[in-house]
This record gives sequence, C-alpha cells and structure tokens, in this order.
Amino acid sequence: MSRHQRLLFSLLAVVLALTGTGTAIAAPRLNIEITGGIEAAQPIAIVPFGVSEGLIPPVDVASVVSADLARTGKFKPMPTRDMLDMPTSREAVDFRDWSLLGMNNLVIGQIEPDGTGFRVSFSLYDVFRGEELTSETLVSSKSGMRHTAHRIADLIYEKLTGQRGVAATRIAYVTSSGSGDSQTVTLRVSDSDGDQPQTIVSSSEPIMSPAWSPDGRRIAYVSFENRRAAIYVQELGSGRRDLVASYPGINGSPAFSPDGRRLAMTLSKDGSPDIYVLDLTSRQLSRVTDHFAIDTEPSWSPDGQHLIFTSNRGGSPQIYRMPASGGPAERISVEGDYNARASYAPDGRSIAMVTRINGEFRIGVLDLERRLTRLLSSGNLDESPSFAPNGSMVIYATIHGGRGVLAAASVAGGGNQRLSQDSGQVREPAWSPFMQ
Repeated sequence: MSRHQRLLFSLLAVVLALTGTGTAIAAPRLNIEITGGIEAAQPIAIVPFGVSEGLIPPVDVASVVSADLARTGKFKPMPTRDMLDMPTSREAVDFRDWSLLGMNNLVIGQIEPDGTGFRVSFSLYDVFRGEELTSETLVSSKSGMRHTAHRIADLIYEKLTGQRGVAATRIAYVTSSGSGDSQTVTLRVSDSDGDQPQTIVSSSEPIMSPAWSPDGRRIAYVSFENRRAAIYVQELGSGRRDLVASYPGINGSPAFSPDGRRLAMTLSKDGSPDIYVLDLTSRQLSRVTDHFAIDTEPSWSPDGQHLIFTSNRGGSPQIYRMPASGGPAERISVEGDYNARASYAPDGRSIAMVTRINGEFRIGVLDLERRLTRLLSSGNLDESPSFAPNGSMVIYATIHGGRGVLAAASVAGGGNQRLSQDSGQVREPAWSPFMQ
C-alpha cells in the first residue's frame, strides 16, 4: 500500500511519546540544487554591495539576492567573476559596458552603519535605457540581515515581473532520521531558501500535516500522545501550543481558514472519517460532511466560502468541493482513478493535488474552469503539494537517491529546484503565507 493510501485510509492510532517542544532551536539547513530554469530567463547583474570602511556585514547581501532571483527560474544573474567593473554608485556606472555584456538590468548597493545595525541601500537600473527603475533603503539588525537581503530580492522581482516575490517567506517541513527506538522526527521552519532552520517540535515518532495560519505566526500539526492522534496549534514566537483535537480515532489534516479563526480537520469520533470545522475562539465544533465514505484532507478556498477535500464516496479517492458551512458536495477532479491531497492556488482558479498516472504518484495542477490537469512533477512517489503564496511555484515531497527530499516546480514551467539535508528524510512541506 502506498504512502498516500496509508494516509487516506489508515490514519491508525500508534504509540507516540513526544520528547520535547520549543522554539528557535538550531537545526541542519536544507541544501538547494537548481534542477531546471526557463530558457528565456532575464540576464541581470547584482554587483557586490559597497561597504563602509571597517564595517563587516554578517551576510553577503548581493550573493543572497542573486541566489533568490536565480531560484525563481526567471532570472540569470551574472557571475561576479565575469563582471568587468563593480560600481557602488550611479556616477560609477557605465551602462554601455553592461549592455555589451548582455545585461538587461543592473543592481548596485551600499551598506552603512546604523546604530548597532545596518542601513542597506540598493538601486535597480534598466541597462538599455540607462534609467533607474527603483531604489530603496532598508534598516536591518545584524541578525536580520539575511531577511533584509530576501526583501531586496522580492522588491526587485516584483518591479521586474509585476508579481510579489516569495524570497522572504518560509517553509515548514518534517524531517526524520534513525529508525526504531532511535528514530527522531522533527517539525522545522526555515527561510524559503532552506537557511536559518529552526526546530519547532521534536518527537520519537512521526509528526504530520503541518499547516500555517494566514498571518504566519502559528502552525497546526498532527502528533500522537496518550496512544491517539492529536492536533496541536503552536505559536512560533513563544513556543506555546494548544491541544485542539484529541478524540477517539482519527484526528488529522488540520487547515486554517483564511481569516485564521477556524480550523478544518478530519475526525472519526462519530463513525467514519468526516470533515469538521472548529471555531478556535469558542471551541465550537461543527460537522460539515456526514457520509459513510472516508472524507479527509480539507483545504479552504481563498475567500473562505468553500472547502475541498478527498473522498472515496465514488469508489476511488477524488477531490470534492462543498460550502464551508456544509451542504452538497460536488466532485471536481474528473481525470484518473486517484486524486488526493489538494490545496487551492492563491487566486482560487486552480488546485494542486496528487494524481496517479500509470501507477506513479505525480503532482498535478487542475484548472477549475476548464477541468484540465497539467503535471508538474515526474517522480513515482510525489506528494504533499503546497503553493507558494504568489502562486508561482508548488513545493512537494519526493524521492531522490533513495531518500525523501523536497522539490519545487514553477507553475509556468522551468525554475525547478530540489531541497535536501545531508542526511535523513525530508517530507510534508508547507509554504508559508506572506509574512506580516
């Protein structure tokens, strides 16, 4: 039986002993390998930023910005070694030289002291017109310098594409190492590039289904304590966690509503697994499906009006949609004999899901208007898709070299990347919303 079938049909209670919870515990970073780009990627030069004399920044800002833009698949940053000059001011820029080098755009910047922190300025230029497109100054602490670099990358990305960037967002994921009694499972959060990972919770047994709150300050997840599955909501800042569901049987698949006030989940306390919605303030629980089949893996529409979920009520796992308050369910996946683990794109026009093709599990994107599915992945056991908050990419779990890793694919094509640790398995990714 596949991992998908086990999650869908066999969320059985097992003995789990939670060994610790906490916040901001350093963890191994994810390594990123770019596995595909877009042929029409725009050439851009990000010149090393000028630094005030005697100042030692903790991060190479230009290098982080270059890597962020390269990962989108839409830009091809010039290697520093190929630069003929490294200007740090507008007066020092010779646009003819950069034009001869084939650059469309140029970024220069400066880093200066600002109290105990830094003042980071940058300018983006159109090389052929010799015009400044945008410039901005950001104030950064020493520990926040990497985040500042991500913000600069996002500002450049948005100016050149018209779409908000996601370099300054984060990802949650589950790792596991060892086996048997020595197994260690952790829920971690890192920057979108895999850097600055933090351990949120650690267990001797599996943790699953991390889900972000819309403000990016909390994560819901499934763990097992007292010989049963349980759903927790944990604050990332303080580490405080609340037990929100621990009924007999299945407690799984938590999903925050777009307003952050409710949590959809799968419970089997009244018989077969059904979809329920919990008001996180009043703790009032509402049952929204009531069917003899297995209904699981709920996900909210961006406007909060509908839920999609996986059900085998038609004989095989498929995706259904219904009003969030309950009502008739409509099947929306029409191709294939297995479609599961769906989530909405930020614009609500499509969903990412796991689909089975010739016995292999792939990630597909279903256009809800045309009801056509386009495959994004090519593995044989790809799972847990999650959209980037701008809808440009989907991150998912896959197998590479016999180990569980994460992969990200551009919805438009190209721009693929792989994220892995030096050892152990990585799975269950969830891309954060835009951070507030």
